[in-house]
Amino acid sequence: MPSSRIRVLAEQHWNGQGDLVHAHHPVTPVERRVAEELVDGVLYVKSVASITALDSGDGLVMLDTGGPFDAQHIFDVVRAWRPGNGGRGRLSAAVFSHHHIDHVFGTRLFEAESEAEGWEAPAVHGHDAMPAGFRRYERTRGWNTAINQRQFGLPVAGWEFPGEFRDPTVTYREELTFRRGDLTFELHHGLGETDDATWTWVPERGILHPGDLFIWAVPNAGNPQKVQRYAGEWATALRQMAELGAEIMLPGHGLPVFGAERIRQALLDTAEVLDAIELQTLALMNTGCTLDRALHEVGVPAHLLDRPYLRPVYDHPQFLVRNVWRRFGGWYDGQPDNLLPAPRRQQAEEWVALAGGSRAVLDRARALGDGGDHRMACHLVEHAVLADPGSAEVHAARAEIYAAWAEQQESSMARNILRHAAISSEQGRLDLAGGR
Repeated sequence: MPSSRIRVLAEQHWNGQGDLVHAHHPVTPVERRVAEELVDGVLYVKSVASITALDSGDGLVMLDTGGPFDAQHIFDVVRAWRPGNGGRGRLSAAVFSHHHIDHVFGTRLFEAESEAEGWEAPAVHGHDAMPAGFRRYERTRGWNTAINQRQFGLPVAGWEFPGEFRDPTVTYREELTFRRGDLTFELHHGLGETDDATWTWVPERGILHPGDLFIWAVPNAGNPQKVQRYAGEWATALRQMAELGAEIMLPGHGLPVFGAERIRQALLDTAEVLDAIELQTLALMNTGCTLDRALHEVGVPAHLLDRPYLRPVYDHPQFLVRNVWRRFGGWYDGQPDNLLPAPRRQQAEEWVALAGGSRAVLDRARALGDGGDHRMACHLVEHAVLADPGSAEVHAARAEIYAAWAEQQESSMARNILRHAAISSEQGRLDLAGGR
């Protein structure tokens, strides 16, 4: 493998030449989990998440460790790079940047190795809110199975969310510093995609590991199926990182960023997007407006729309608006008929009856789709399928319309959830993951 491949790809991405929507999507393995020693003693692996191993001179330290689906691969790659070598290459410590499963499942093989060889067990560092996140996962395993099947286009049959988690052995509240060999690891807490986010600074190497606080996309601060995110505090953490003068930034997803000037720009631009969406949303909320108005008036600042690391390839700006609204305003959207609603199916039956039946609704939905208004077409066909869930004709139209709307989405979350609706109707179902 050419030693420059990661840098070449990173340069292409910075210049807007990478396919961040599909082939090089931040939450996709790049070139079969490309792995490379970026600089002496620093191994980088781009899998679903990014994994970094540093040779401290007194064992290895891993910054994030991979998911249950790639733990064996990560172990094999690290061992090919640095053999155990009588304990000198043992895993000495790991840092979990947050509790999401693609970051926290890679230590077990190293721990088993240490036990078998009689080496000291690695210390696993994480924020003290992390165990609560794992316990929530254990309580909501079925829910997390369903929502991730939709979000990532996973097979409904055969994929299940993990049920057991490895808690960190060393926790902290705001800041923690530890040393291994020649290296210092400064851990800092931030509210962001999760309430237990950790970003790590290794001053001797000029390395910044932001975890998922930077992912080569509009920040994952919305996410329609998951728990609260924290846009304003996230921006604060990014600005703190921007002052460090880091020379290498190793994001939780996406390729590295090289050079202090670029790193500072990327962090500050991302902070500006988060602040702008939160401040715009709050300004509208302070007028007492509805969520509908905020969704269609708040946007990313125009001068940042062309930044390759701020494209909405994963989350979507409207999803961020909803999360700000939920945090500061609760679940009520300002529409009084939604306060104590009738069941959706009953509503749909009434609207379809008023329209003159399912055929009239389908004709209008197809006409809207043919005219390019797939968004409105989805509203109509969804009423039709709720009113007549056993109709093969309705499901055929629903599959067609949702598939067309999905193909227009740059956001993979939106694309996959819409595509899941289309696939469900291809099988005569409302929602395969939800069992309907």
